[in-house]
Amino acid sequence: MTTLINETKTNRGNVAALMVALLAACVAFQLNASMLSPALVTMGNELHTDQAVIGLSQTWFFTAAALFSLFLPRLSDIVGRKKILLGMMLLMAVGSVIAAMAPDVTWLFVGRIVQGVSGPTVPLCLIMLRSAVNNPRKYGALMGLITAVNGGVAGVDSFVGGYFAEHFGFRSIFWLMVGLAIVATALIAILAGESKPAAGTGMDWLGVFFIVIAVGALLTALNDGSKLVGAFSSGTLMLAIGLIVVAAAAFAAFWTVEKRSKEPMVETVHLRQRSTWAPLLTTTLAMTGIFAVINGIVPAYVQAAAPGFGVGPTEMSLMILTPYALLGWVFGPISGRLAPVLGYTKVLRIGMLGSIAALAIIAFFGLSSLPLMIVGTALLGIMYAGTVNIMLNGLGVVLSPAGNPGFLPGMNAGAFNLGAGLSFLVLPAVLVATSALGDAKASYLTVVVVGLAITVAAFAASLLIPNPLEAEVEK
Repeated sequence: MTTLINETKTNRGNVAALMVALLAACVAFQLNASMLSPALVTMGNELHTDQAVIGLSQTWFFTAAALFSLFLPRLSDIVGRKKILLGMMLLMAVGSVIAAMAPDVTWLFVGRIVQGVSGPTVPLCLIMLRSAVNNPRKYGALMGLITAVNGGVAGVDSFVGGYFAEHFGFRSIFWLMVGLAIVATALIAILAGESKPAAGTGMDWLGVFFIVIAVGALLTALNDGSKLVGAFSSGTLMLAIGLIVVAAAAFAAFWTVEKRSKEPMVETVHLRQRSTWAPLLTTTLAMTGIFAVINGIVPAYVQAAAPGFGVGPTEMSLMILTPYALLGWVFGPISGRLAPVLGYTKVLRIGMLGSIAALAIIAFFGLSSLPLMIVGTALLGIMYAGTVNIMLNGLGVVLSPAGNPGFLPGMNAGAFNLGAGLSFLVLPAVLVATSALGDAKASYLTVVVVGLAITVAAFAASLLIPNPLEAEVEK
């Protein structure tokens, strides 16, 4: 069995330099994920297509990101983490060039899918950081700083994306992405050290094939299932059911392959452990309960003339989305610093309870008062973006098996994407179903309460996550 003894660790004296490189990579990836959101209308106009098709380009980017996240962290253990991260940044740049020069929406799709190779950037950066930093307190603080980027670049990403789209067209955003990816590539090449704890181990490509088919089919089923919201189609329903069957069969094949493989992608004994399935379940439920609320339901309500507050999109971003992202950025390093002292699971549960309180404020007070809506979403920024998100990403790293450190972070990245897909399937479906009753405000209340209930279930699941004692300071 290959052990961590084979790992070539980054020079401890270069941690600051490594952080610069890792932050550059994470910022470059996050801008790929979030900077286009305010530019979708402009993209549709310039490419002469409708918003549904443009939205599908975003869907395929996140789907590709989820699928590559499943196996690239494990591959990096074998061939080298720096090498894989460099390849991801270069392909991000290539995808950005393709999208920037896209003559039509088909080439935009190609570019976004190529960009999706960079999906596991954040978990891979956390693995590289853990390889370089042994001190639990220091690692916790630096982990929080890196992971906070995953919640948005302090709200600047949406503003910059909107500004560039309005003044220079959507292609300018992709050219900006090219520049950032090239800078990140150069910094990683110069400042990061190499580590490959599983050097000499074979890659379980058959296992990769089946798990990618399983997760890909499930995510596609969720995407197709979302089309049923508001417009039932028997064909779409049958396709979604068929994809779920394919996903189940592929996962069963994956399990069989892993049991028989001499060098499995992951040992099935690890899949049965609470340290694996409990954080994955918590991540999926937390994302399902919260993601669509803050990224879809609340912004739509605030902008609606009735029963909302009739706020414009720019003002809504400044009042709701920017404080949410900025507070997540500020509190990420703080929760990361507290995690090894108080305990990762304890800080996670504090964040979960705070997120539940924030959703309650939004549901029972914020729908009637814009100031209280702002308070609720700001609290969600602190407790979810700045605490829960940080802890779930961190737990994926510190709970991963010693002989397979890339396994759980990759699976956890898939769980984040699965939860996001479920969130935009379940919550809008609830909104559409209840809107038929004729009371729009009651419909929004019901949606947020459903999100709150799912988040309570996520808190219950978090109680099953074991403490990562090796990553915590002895009390």
